[in-house]
Amino acid sequence: ATCEIEFTDYVCPAENMLGSEGKGFGIAMGVLDAGRIGIAAQAVGLARAAYDAAIEYARERKAFGQSIGSFQMTQVKIADMKARLDAAWLLTLRAAWKKQDSLSSGERFTTEASLAKLYASEAAMFITHAAVQIHGGMGYSKEMPVERYFRDAKITEIYEGTSEIQRMVIARNETGLR
Repeated sequence: ATCEIEFTDYVCPAENMLGSEGKGFGIAMGVLDAGRIGIAAQAVGLARAAYDAAIEYARERKAFGQSIGSFQMTQVKIADMKARLDAAWLLTLRAAWKKQDSLSSGERFTTEASLAKLYASEAAMFITHAAVQIHGGMGYSKEMPVERYFRDAKITEIYEGTSEIQRMVIARNETGLR
């Protein structure tokens, strides 16, 4: 949850200042980059759980005398889910590697963090939605975990910067334009 805090007539003593004056925004942006990798990892985890649940359900659920996983449209969903899951995981690993490498190189990892967060969060929405679809009417029910994964995936598109913000950050870093 979030809330507003207002400090009226408060003056922070100079000895309580953290870092150098005027450098707070840069520090905040660096922390945001690291946080975006964490959100990407959360999105990948949600997507993985939804994917695993969908695979299990597709194997076990029978319709017309066969597992629904043998139906072509279910197979298409599973293939698309798997492709996005692996791509999101790899982008997240790359961003984490760039973050670790930045400790010695000093290079920023903003683009990699934003790419991972953008792709992983949107992949999580796609994958959790597909998992709900594979589960049919039960997928929307609280009896199945996929409905929760679907709800939880949405927030990954919002916090640490929306998908629109991630696209703006990526495009600005790539073009050098504002």
